Amino acid sequence: MSNAEHSTFRILGIFAHPDDPEFSMGGSAARWADEGREVYYCIVTDGSAGSNDPQQDLRELVRIREEEQLAAARVLGVKDVFFLGYKDGVLEPTLELRRELTRLIRRLKPDRVVCGDPTAFFYGDEYVNHADHRAAAEAAVAAVFPSAPTRPIFPELLAEGLEPHQVKELYITTDQAGPHTVYVDISSTIARKIEALRCHASQVQVGDGQWLRDWAAETGKAVGLEYAEAFRVMRLVREHQDGS
Repeated sequence: MSNAEHSTFRILGIFAHPDDPEFSMGGSAARWADEGREVYYCIVTDGSAGSNDPQQDLRELVRIREEEQLAAARVLGVKDVFFLGYKDGVLEPTLELRRELTRLIRRLKPDRVVCGDPTAFFYGDEYVNHADHRAAAEAAVAAVFPSAPTRPIFPELLAEGLEPHQVKELYITTDQAGPHTVYVDISSTIARKIEALRCHASQVQVGDGQWLRDWAAETGKAVGLEYAEAFRVMRLVREHQDGS
């Protein structure tokens, strides 16, 4: 992709596994795409730990999950998906991973990066956050800052013609209200979020999707929205103030 300056607002979601972005930002991705923004995904792992069936061919599972992710992205209007292929289930926030994410950020030049919360170990009293989620998020945050905008970090990327790039906004998925929380109204796109998650048939039993509606309704209730997704937002450059 060209390094030329662009006028279209670009958004890059960085997540560990296929289906993670649909759960975390699917409704927002569809809304942003509808508004004319370019939305991209980066999936860090190969999804090969997505089955406990001893008869499952794991190489075939990788192919299936990649196809499912591409289908889900098409439903939401995501422009492209980048698969890094790290081993699922044992991800670490290594310098190698940070370099790859920095390379992608400098190539793509996103205005906004969306990722998980690297500090989140527990959600409620029923879900322990997957270690891969935290590792992918930690590497993503470190790639956004300090790596992507800092010239002396990863000088080998300069040799590839990849100049530093400053991401303007970092959106961190959250279920916690706070002073920096932004709620994205997904009332017009909740049906597409559900449809996109249906594409991940090897992983998710969506049914009628009511549980996904209930989840989004619970998030939206805090600010009087029918359905919402929530993000903690870091404004790294103060030129975009709309919070949409």
